[in-house]
Amino acid sequence: MNAIAKQLYCPVCESTPLDVCPTEACRQWRELIRTQLSQGMSETEIKQYFVDNYGARVLAEPPRTGLNWLVYILPPVIILAGAFFLFRSFREWTKPKVASAGSGAERTEASSPDKDDYVTRLEEELKKRK
Repeated sequence: MNAIAKQLYCPVCESTPLDVCPTEACRQWRELIRTQLSQGMSETEIKQYFVDNYGARVLAEPPRTGLNWLVYILPPVIILAGAFFLFRSFREWTKPKVASAGSGAERTEASSPDKDDYVTRLEEELKKRK
């Protein structure tokens, strides 16, 4: 009886297994399970009786049909995808950046104060303020 009651949740109490629920209703449902077992009903028949009367929410493990498969498939897929992207990001962050061959000379010419009008005007303005 307790093995079946562990697999069912109390329809009245929130998130409480039927085998440990202290309410009077749960005591009656445990007695009903005991009676059904003595009448020769199987575990699946008893579970189906509770699902028919109270819905699939009384099952500790949702049935693996329809959209309920997402409960079993989606979390591992999300975890694996997250681990993959995290691994790629860490590799990208730790990889040293390689400069292209001609970029160093171009950069020094462009940032040279002699070539840049803005820098020369800025320096003149700063000299005037002193």
